[in-house]
Amino acid sequence: MTTGLIPGGQPPDPRPTGGLPHQRHEPVGQAALPVDNRTRSSVITARAAASFEPVGRSVATARSFVRDTLQGWGFADIVDDAVVLTSELVTNAVVHAGTSADVLCLRSDEGVRIEVADRYPEREIPLQGHPVNMGSPDREGGRGLQLCAALAGRWGVDYTPTQKQVWFHLDLPQRSVGTRAAGPSLPSDLLPLADGRVRVAVIQIDRTGSITSWNEDAEELFGYPAEQVTGKPLTDFAAWPHTPGTSTGIVEALQLSRWEGSYGIRGANGRVTPVYASHLRVRDTGGEPSTVCLLVREHERAVLQTPLRIPSSDSATTSDGQSSDPFEVFIGSPAPDDLDGLLQRTVERARDMLDADSAFLLLATDDETELEVRASTGLPSARQRFARVPVEAGPGRYGSARMPAVHDDLAAVPGAVPLLSGTGMRSVVTVPLKVEGRLTGSLGVAAEGPGRYSNEEALRLQFAADRIALAVESARLGELERLRRGSLSFLVEASDLLAGTLDRDQTLALMAQMTVPTLATWCAVYTIADQVSEPYLSYVLHEDEELIDGIKSLLSKVSPPDPVPTPGARVWSAPGEVAHQAALRSSMRSLGLSGGPTHQIASGIGPTLATASAVGGETVVLPLVARNRVIGMLTLGKPTDEHFRQEILELAEDLSRRAALALDNARLYSERTAISQALQRSLLPPELPEIDGVEVEVIYRAAGEGNEVGGDFYDLFPISDGAYGFAIGDVCGTGPNAAAVTGLARHALRLLAREGLSGPAVLERLNSAILDEGARSRFLTLLYGEMRPQEDGSAELKVVCAGHPLPLRLRQDGTVEPAAEPQPLLGVMEDLELYEQTVTLDPGDVLLCVTDGVTERREGTRMLGDDGLSDVLTTCTGLTAGAVAARIMRAVERFASDAPSDDMAILAMRVPGLHKD
Repeated sequence: MTTGLIPGGQPPDPRPTGGLPHQRHEPVGQAALPVDNRTRSSVITARAAASFEPVGRSVATARSFVRDTLQGWGFADIVDDAVVLTSELVTNAVVHAGTSADVLCLRSDEGVRIEVADRYPEREIPLQGHPVNMGSPDREGGRGLQLCAALAGRWGVDYTPTQKQVWFHLDLPQRSVGTRAAGPSLPSDLLPLADGRVRVAVIQIDRTGSITSWNEDAEELFGYPAEQVTGKPLTDFAAWPHTPGTSTGIVEALQLSRWEGSYGIRGANGRVTPVYASHLRVRDTGGEPSTVCLLVREHERAVLQTPLRIPSSDSATTSDGQSSDPFEVFIGSPAPDDLDGLLQRTVERARDMLDADSAFLLLATDDETELEVRASTGLPSARQRFARVPVEAGPGRYGSARMPAVHDDLAAVPGAVPLLSGTGMRSVVTVPLKVEGRLTGSLGVAAEGPGRYSNEEALRLQFAADRIALAVESARLGELERLRRGSLSFLVEASDLLAGTLDRDQTLALMAQMTVPTLATWCAVYTIADQVSEPYLSYVLHEDEELIDGIKSLLSKVSPPDPVPTPGARVWSAPGEVAHQAALRSSMRSLGLSGGPTHQIASGIGPTLATASAVGGETVVLPLVARNRVIGMLTLGKPTDEHFRQEILELAEDLSRRAALALDNARLYSERTAISQALQRSLLPPELPEIDGVEVEVIYRAAGEGNEVGGDFYDLFPISDGAYGFAIGDVCGTGPNAAAVTGLARHALRLLAREGLSGPAVLERLNSAILDEGARSRFLTLLYGEMRPQEDGSAELKVVCAGHPLPLRLRQDGTVEPAAEPQPLLGVMEDLELYEQTVTLDPGDVLLCVTDGVTERREGTRMLGDDGLSDVLTTCTGLTAGAVAARIMRAVERFASDAPSDDMAILAMRVPGLHKD
């Protein structure tokens, strides 16, 4: 693959050089050439190009190229759509068209245009303006155009004499223009007070909470050199204001997407410097998250603090001039930009509003049958997050999340609010979140004491829920859209990886590696050999490799899940229960205690506490169904008390369908390959000999699915010094019965030819051997010849064509003519009178020999025939023997859309002369 800058809009160099992509991006000023008329008046501000070889791995490389390019340009919002479209179009080029693909990325003020070109201009693509039935989305072809129409703002197709180019344009998401908030011009004496030089400490924190970057201003403010703090946790230096029940800890704050507030930093002198901080959670191009912290002295907080939004002139205001918008009164200003931040702010405000000890917010699934915990405060959030509860938990109004409910004492009604079981909460009030009459969620607050809430508090909380419901639903839909696009990109790459192998073990490994850690913490794959076999544990993977053996040992002693073909994920509690009981018994033995769980644990499990914790969360099973049969199960798990999001389960279900088909294809391929290879070892030549002065190429295709052995055969072997025998034949029928005669013919030819017999004598004796088979005999067409390269660069051939399609001779001037005359076929008559003909191939001449599977290729009533084959051969002047054979096979495959119904063999021999081309 080659990449590089395209100066002045010139096309990229199409010559592949192999290796990893190398890319250069160069901004282009206002004097740059405009993009062509499809991008209207847009001005190119940067461009990057790459060429990819016609091999399967190029599709993944092209995706990485586009992803890296757009992320480098700061266009992360449209990366997923661009990757999906590029993957489909490059697949069309390098896999289906079989040519190299040129990818060009253009950045403009309107968005990004990506062009994918291949070297196959005669491939037809429907125009946008014409109605086209592209069929099912699951079909192999046509999906690229469907995706272009669905995801791209504009797209089109260009044809040139040498290539075809498909392009698409992605618009950037609409972003507000100008400032989000602004203040009036103020006199100097009213401006915020700051030191002569404002120092802004920039600190970067990795996923573990350790400092990875510490700038010069941070050294000046706090007295630590960078090398002294790098690698240490920020908690070693931060003096965090701990107010029980009312604030977020620093560890939690570093995990939020955005955070602003005040705290202190202990300096090298031992004193605490009050600072105002702004945190932003980011990720690098490799997906690794980190937090960037900007800190200034507390009295200079105006430098970083987000200003309050100025209320519009038509907004209601109170007597003191403050905004009275119900949303801002409840949630505060500014509102968080992300869903998690908005939900967390909501539960904190609800807790403070009713002076509660805890609060929680749940969002409803699309079918409104379950609620999923999305935010909480004052509760063990790690245990509760993404847990699901039914909307209708009981027959009365207090058992439905669709109505407000007040519980005076949960101790008197155990299980009334399952979410609060074991938390110590006694009284609780819950209210629904509704948008246009549809349940979208539930908001609740709880206190440790009984009888804390009445209908008055329920009305206050319901009023707040009504104010926040629309904003929550809007943010939720935005998150779902981002997840959908990210999921589509994930499934495209997963499908590409699964389709890239037919090895069963590698397919199992890919299934697990794609789910861990993207979808789950650990994964196990069970396979089922046939309908009467029990599920077998075939693969286990955990994000921590040290826990894999423990989980494998545990699962091997637990009865596998039932192979239920019902689609969707179902909870499997057995691993968590057994791990918990085994770990508890092990712990009690280590403490010298007796008793423990009465459930008998199979000997040899002995999981450690770490293993029990690893499988102690939610575990789900998804069936692997292929061709209406359950061939295995995909098991996904979370660590202790963690749950799966509904969107993750839906994505896992989509992945399981693709993985099941890939696994079944690998199984079928392995079985058929084993049979085919065993037969072909004895029926096909082990390898073709190298003939000095003659190029030889053979293409063999057996009819039917897989690599089945057929009735067509070929051979090329040395007879004596300077002489070689060649043959191409076709036994009546296909499959194993025809293959038996094939083996007889090929071995008999070699034996008889090496006895010094002439061509007619060899075929006459072979005819007798076939007739001796009696009822098992089959008639055989055969082209046999002997070839002797000459010192002048030519080659002398003596051929006998017994009922076989005539060999064709291609001269250097492009003329095509038969190189032999037809004679009777073998296996029908006892007495044959055969004769051989002498043909001289001059330098540059090609002799093409085929079986009738080539000439009798049909599409409806049309047949390729001898004339059609001759027409294709006339276009092969100057090509090597390999290129001639490939072009003939390509023409045969394109002649009809159906799979070939007959075996095909092509033997091409070319005499390049004394000096090879």
